[in-house]
Amino acid sequence: MDFFVHLAEGFIGMFQEGGKTFVGLVTGIIPTLICLITAVNAFIKFVGEERIERFASKCTGNIILRYTIFPILSMFFLTNPMAYTFGKFLPEHQKPAFYDSAVSFCHPITGLFPHANASELFVYMGIATGITQLGLSLGPLAIRYFLVAIVVILIRGIVTEYITKMMMKRREAQAAA
Repeated sequence: MDFFVHLAEGFIGMFQEGGKTFVGLVTGIIPTLICLITAVNAFIKFVGEERIERFASKCTGNIILRYTIFPILSMFFLTNPMAYTFGKFLPEHQKPAFYDSAVSFCHPITGLFPHANASELFVYMGIATGITQLGLSLGPLAIRYFLVAIVVILIRGIVTEYITKMMMKRREAQAAA
């Protein structure tokens, strides 16, 4: 009988923990995201969507800038997870690649700019603790993370854009057939 009582308590406990997580989201990240979305939309309205689209167009017209500078700016200024909204200024076939680049830059930016992805700071600080215990400086580590990440997000962006174009062409061919 104790087994069934324990099983029932564990079952309902799982939903109670889910409820606590939900309340944490409702009182934590969700209001923050709503405020960020409102602020970004207000900024876009204030500056003018045409100007931002022109800037985005200039920045994303070149494949190298599209998957380096654009994700870096989005992550630096909007932080994670709001950074992905910059994708709305891109054509559909470039959105998955931009997301891939931006999400791949979430962790590496933390060493130099912790505000960009505070939720990943504990990962960087864990690595940083080991580096400092070895008597080494954190500056070179943070800069190396940042520079390597730029190369990685460029490669990921280019590859993902290529794959996306192939998949879109395949879907169009299937729809036409």
